[in-house]
Amino acid sequence: MVCALGASVCFGTATVLQAMAARTADAAGGDGEVGSAFAVTLFLRAVRQWRYLAGLALDGLGFLLQIAALRSVPIYAVGAALASSLAVTAVVSARLLRVRLSGAEWGAVGVVCAGMALLGIASGTEGDRDGPPALGYAMLGTALVVLVLALLGGRLPERGRPLALGLAAGFGFGVVEVSVRLIDSLAPSDLVTNPATYALLVGGGAAFLSLTSALQRGSVTTATAGMVIGETIGPALVGVVWLGDRTREGLAWVAVLGFVVAVAGALALARFGEAPVEADRDGIGVP
Repeated sequence: MVCALGASVCFGTATVLQAMAARTADAAGGDGEVGSAFAVTLFLRAVRQWRYLAGLALDGLGFLLQIAALRSVPIYAVGAALASSLAVTAVVSARLLRVRLSGAEWGAVGVVCAGMALLGIASGTEGDRDGPPALGYAMLGTALVVLVLALLGGRLPERGRPLALGLAAGFGFGVVEVSVRLIDSLAPSDLVTNPATYALLVGGGAAFLSLTSALQRGSVTTATAGMVIGETIGPALVGVVWLGDRTREGLAWVAVLGFVVAVAGALALARFGEAPVEADRDGIGVP
């Protein structure tokens, strides 16, 4: 559970550091550029800053901690912990970006913490089942569907596009969570014959594409809410039904309550799925 919370802290803090670097890069110039040229220029400016590089390093560390967590605790606990990274982003934003959190948002941060505490109390060990042989292929199929949605994102109906792409991103990240559990051997000969290996790679890439498209084309809050739902509920059910994830004896209801509370708190903080980077004339971040 410590690794899962550590991954949450890494991902949440990385979001804010990268947002700060992007804001500084945007202020440095580029007014005459538009579209993809501006995006490339902005990225090149941002990547030369220590905050952006530190954010990338934290993302890498967070991913390693996520893998370690998935090998030691149930998927439902890891999924809820990753969703709680929104609470970390909110708190760090309040400190570094001087974003004003409302009383309700501070309350949501407390709700997330309470939910994670309940999960920590109730979570058992990682399930000991490998799942049916077709599960790896099912994950690969899901990853391919997410990839198609990401590539066709611009053709989806405008009204439901952010939610659909957000859910797709969540399912993609969920595929990564399950696939990590399905990879038992790191021997090259085993990796190349395991469909979970390809599901992990395709699912992760498709998830990032879907989320990027969702954030560019609609409401950040809607897209992030869809992502939180997609990356928590589905993988949690797979872990319980097919991989043997369980709770401590007699504490199943505590785990369910903790999971629901943590995800609900994360949904209340969904606007922090993309760290706020706007500033007023005094340089103080505004929501």
